[in-house]
Amino acid sequence: MVAGVQIELLLPACQNLKEKRAIVKSLIGKLRSRFNVSAAEVAYNEQWQRTVLGIAAVANEISFLQEELQAVIRLVEIHPGVELIHVDTEYYD
Repeated sequence: MVAGVQIELLLPACQNLKEKRAIVKSLIGKLRSRFNVSAAEVAYNEQWQRTVLGIAAVANEISFLQEELQAVIRLVEIHPGVELIHVDTEYYD
């Protein structure tokens, strides 16, 4: 099983791309270190108050993937300087 999630975020406090990239880099680092996922910024690379993160995970059971991605989303929600706009999750056999 493979799962992918796109998380659209608003970064209201960012005043430039340097601030945005610092927040995004910190968040992606936390996701990679705490969970067995791949993560990257996949959209709005040049807009400094908005981003979309793409996150993927692989496992034998869908229940494990669902729990893992819910934990990922919770971590993103509580990350400082970030507001969650939209989440889109897909599962593949």
